[in-house]
Amino acid sequence: MQIQQVADQIRRCTVRSPMDGILLTKYKEKGEVASPGQPLYKMANMNELILRAYVTGNQLSRIKTGETVKVRYDTPDGMGLITGVVNWVSSQAEFTPKIIQTKEERVSLVYAIKVVVPNEGQLKIGMPGEVVF
Repeated sequence: MQIQQVADQIRRCTVRSPMDGILLTKYKEKGEVASPGQPLYKMANMNELILRAYVTGNQLSRIKTGETVKVRYDTPDGMGLITGVVNWVSSQAEFTPKIIQTKEERVSLVYAIKVVVPNEGQLKIGMPGEVVF
């Protein structure tokens, strides 16, 4: 009985990742004390990436959660095309983020959306992309 309890305690002290992915940030080093519920690292699942895009109020009525959309991304040969699924649409308008380049687009309100895109290794975190409706 005691052997099983000790084995269970040892098993609970071992850090295991619940998913495969790429390590982005380590918050604790080996040998440091960690409190329950405290994050030890930040990981990214590279099998599916989330593209955050912004749409105008005019485009909003055409977008639905669960809808399949095309996503374009930069490649050395031009533009690649992949299919993604809209999994979130903001319920509130916000000011256009600074990454939008033209002055006309920066003065209007936009709605954020998130598109889940499968990744077979061609996409990297932080790559720009375009959603095609």
